[in-house]
Amino acid sequence: MDETVVKWLYAPNCQQEAINLISKIAVNLPGMIFQVLQRQDGSVFVPYISSGCEYLYELEPEALQADFQVLYKLIHPQDIKAFTESITVCRTTLTPWHWQGRIITPSGKLKWIQGTSQPELQAEGDVLWNGLVMDITDRKQAQEKLQESEGRYKAILDAIPDLMFRISRDGEYLDLKSEAENITLSREEIVGKNLQELLPSDVAAISQVAIAKTLDSGTLQTCEYQLATPLGVRDYEARLVVSGQDEILAIVRDITQRKQAEVSLQNLAKKFSKAFSCSPDSITISTLQEGRFIEVNDSFVKLSGYERDQVIGKTSFELNFWVHDRDRLNLLQELQDTGVVRDWEFEFRQKSGKIITALLSAEIIDLNGNKSILAVHHDITERKQVEAQLRLCAQRDRLLAETLVRIRSSLNLEQILQTTVTEVRQFLQADRVFIGLNNANLGVKTLAESVDPKYPSVTGWSTNDEAYLQELRNLLKDNLVRVIEDITKISVSPRVKAHYRKFKTQATLAVPIRLGDEFFGALIANQCSGSRHWQPIEIDLLQQMSEQVAIAIQQSQICQKLAELNTNLEYQVQERTAQLQQKMQEVEKLHRVKDVVLHTVAHDLRTSVMGNLMVLKNLLNQGVGSRESGGGRGTRGQDGQDGQGGQGRIIEESPLSPPHAPCPMPHAQAPIQVSRSIIERMIQGNDRQLTMINSLLEINSCEKQGIDIKPEPVQISTLLGGIFAQLEPMLTQNQATLKNLVPADLPLIMADGTWLQKVLAHLITHSLQNNPPGLNLILSAGVEAGMIRTQIQDDGVAMSKVECDRLFDLHVRDPQDSCSTSIGLKMYLCRKVIKAHGGKIGVISNRKRGLTFWFTLPLATSSATNRP
Repeated sequence: MDETVVKWLYAPNCQQEAINLISKIAVNLPGMIFQVLQRQDGSVFVPYISSGCEYLYELEPEALQADFQVLYKLIHPQDIKAFTESITVCRTTLTPWHWQGRIITPSGKLKWIQGTSQPELQAEGDVLWNGLVMDITDRKQAQEKLQESEGRYKAILDAIPDLMFRISRDGEYLDLKSEAENITLSREEIVGKNLQELLPSDVAAISQVAIAKTLDSGTLQTCEYQLATPLGVRDYEARLVVSGQDEILAIVRDITQRKQAEVSLQNLAKKFSKAFSCSPDSITISTLQEGRFIEVNDSFVKLSGYERDQVIGKTSFELNFWVHDRDRLNLLQELQDTGVVRDWEFEFRQKSGKIITALLSAEIIDLNGNKSILAVHHDITERKQVEAQLRLCAQRDRLLAETLVRIRSSLNLEQILQTTVTEVRQFLQADRVFIGLNNANLGVKTLAESVDPKYPSVTGWSTNDEAYLQELRNLLKDNLVRVIEDITKISVSPRVKAHYRKFKTQATLAVPIRLGDEFFGALIANQCSGSRHWQPIEIDLLQQMSEQVAIAIQQSQICQKLAELNTNLEYQVQERTAQLQQKMQEVEKLHRVKDVVLHTVAHDLRTSVMGNLMVLKNLLNQGVGSRESGGGRGTRGQDGQDGQGGQGRIIEESPLSPPHAPCPMPHAQAPIQVSRSIIERMIQGNDRQLTMINSLLEINSCEKQGIDIKPEPVQISTLLGGIFAQLEPMLTQNQATLKNLVPADLPLIMADGTWLQKVLAHLITHSLQNNPPGLNLILSAGVEAGMIRTQIQDDGVAMSKVECDRLFDLHVRDPQDSCSTSIGLKMYLCRKVIKAHGGKIGVISNRKRGLTFWFTLPLATSSATNRP
């Protein structure tokens, strides 16, 4: 350790500061340091026991912390009473505790110990004892040997610390001045005696020399010496001045406590030095204002990369430690404001130039009158790297989850792809991310791109060089993942190198997008600012994202095919509907003719749809049709397996069709491959048409004959519970949840349970069919204005006010909505039913999200409830 620091640690006027400093670094004092908390209920808690208890009591610190009462068992039986009384007095008066006594260690040794403590009353009424226990066995043994000389030295001991003697040149005591309690020898026993008679020969000799020097020089002389006393060896300081002709005045003071403190401080300094140098954390002492290093430990040498002699005397700025210069200024400001900094995170530059992250704890100390900084650094670079890796994993998982949700909830392929490249570039912090298409007819085409404005875009780039395009395809076709950290270190053709130069690509990461076994394109990330090391987590992200993009593309292709099929079906429905509307307009005033036309058209449509359903379901169950025009027998697909779950065929004539059914296509037309999923969608479309026709017939009947309801008093909570139990399969199929908040104690209502079940089924079906799976519904009811108001709230898609106002009208809405007509008819029927009950129905679009359907039903009258 630096000589300046050592001198400061030994300086008397710095004792308390040194002790505080060393306590912070957990250096043990000689003996045992303890801290005991005595609670009001009499229980004892031991926050701290130093390792000195192993030497003093032959016990581990943990054993004493677990049971502090074990010390009582070690006290000598003859001293236990005095020990207990001293504790009681100190606890009562809160005066300092001092006690000496004997203990018997577990190995059988008899020791004298001395304990001191300062009790402190806490705010809660507990008493905190901070103290020190020292081994004074040697001193006690010396006391026993000095019993014979107790009388001789009693006067001197009692005179400490301020005995005053007049002594002649030859050492004779001429006079003394002291209080009676400070000296045991009487005045007569001292005056007239010589130093040699009262003091040990060595002390007398030292005193004689000091007396002679004082008289010869005429100046103040000081001498220190030790005397063996009944209380042990004591240290004294004598200050001698000339008081007359050949006589001096000696002022004697007991400095034992100061000497013991100095010895303790020396021991503490040695232990501090060991702790300072052996600490696994970096420790430095530097000047406050300049940051000039005064002392550093070995851990700092290892952490910084500098040798000790390269650091001492230099400032942190000269060594370029601070990555951000403002950090030093912020540290200085915080220390000047509060005097301490704890676990402050900053970046630190090593000698090699490597940047690490460390936690800094620092305090201001006074070193020989100069304010300095004691700082401890803890390297957390590895921890920060692990935290960053965890954050990247969390961001990757979030990005994948959000992409999957978008693919499931949206059919807008362009929006999905653009959002994907944007978020991937943000995650990778790359300069360019794009999705490229591989198409034999269109060549290479960019479907979506996110690029830093500083670099050129690849969107719109094309070339007619087929050999060049094939080379680009082969770069990914032959590799699952193409990772290039520096394009200057790879071997490619001049055309590819020119391509990289044109778009300023320095590093690239590319993952193929495959639809089944077909190479569709690639998801590519470019770094244009320089070379880059692609991390495994980044490669894994691109691989998983390419799979999600492939799913989105397949989903878009399927939807496109379904849209084409639906267009043909919708065209037929629209054509027939237009014919029906024309007929209805012609016979609008003739109700009987209208009914005949309606039933005739509906019957015709039902026959056609049911025939289509029968054909499609049989075709779906049989797996394939027949290639032969009249055979109607199954064939095998091109892959050699039965057509179940695979492809169906639309044949020239099906034996499953009615005899009068027209041939669906010319006799010579070749079979068309249709997937099972398309057939299922066609079945669904015909089911919707059949449902719509049934709804038309039902509404026509209601318009003509009215709705026949049979209301009766019922408990709405029981009625609704039974209805929703029947609707549970539909909710489960759509992954929907229903929360029933209807109170059980509502008044009875007048309602027809059969019709009310249809109303609830139509309302919930509307919510399920107009929202993605996973819808949450909340059912509630309450009394309002003499009616029971029931509400069904969902968290799905909202509607405009115009749509809400027209929802229960009888009208045909957007033809692009495959379910719009059917749902519209059902909503119209719902209003008819509720009105027939004497209530009202409506829908509210929530401000944040979703819809709230509501309807009211009348309360049951007393006469109705009393009917048998």
